[in-house]
Amino acid sequence: MRLEIDTIHKSEHQEVVNVWEASVRATHHFLKEEDILYFKPLILNTYLDAVELRCIRNNKNVIIGFLGVADKNLEMLFIHPKYRGEKMGKFLLAYSIENMNVSKVDVNEQNEQAIGFYKHSGFKVMRRSELDSSGKPYPILHMELKK
Repeated sequence: MRLEIDTIHKSEHQEVVNVWEASVRATHHFLKEEDILYFKPLILNTYLDAVELRCIRNNKNVIIGFLGVADKNLEMLFIHPKYRGEKMGKFLLAYSIENMNVSKVDVNEQNEQAIGFYKHSGFKVMRRSELDSSGKPYPILHMELKK
C-alpha cells in the first residue's frame, strides 16, 4: 500500500472515531470502559472540530490512521490496530512535523509504547501532569521535539 496523506471531511468524523476507538481498545489497556464511553462523544462532537485533521486511507478509501494538530501540538495520532507496525504512525508523525510544524505532544504516562515511539522520534519529556486534561487520574507526559 502506498502511503499518502489526505484531508478529512466533517462527514467522515464518525469513521475517524471508529478508528480512534479500535486503536484505544488495542493500546490503552489502562482506560476503563466508562472512560472510553466518556471520551467517545467528546471526540466526535468537540475534539475533532478543534484540530486540523489528516489521514491515511487504505486502497478502498477507508480511513485507517489519522492525526490532529492544534497550535503545534500533536493532539491525536491513532492507527487502526489491523495496520499497526506498518510505519503509518511514523509517516503521519513525520508529516505533522514537516508540514504542520508539530513540536509538542502529550502522552498518557501508562502508554509506554507511545512514549517509546515519541522518544525514538526525537521527543523529550519536559514535564508531567498528575491528571489528564479532563481531570481524570491518568498522568500526562508533556513532550517536546529536541532541536
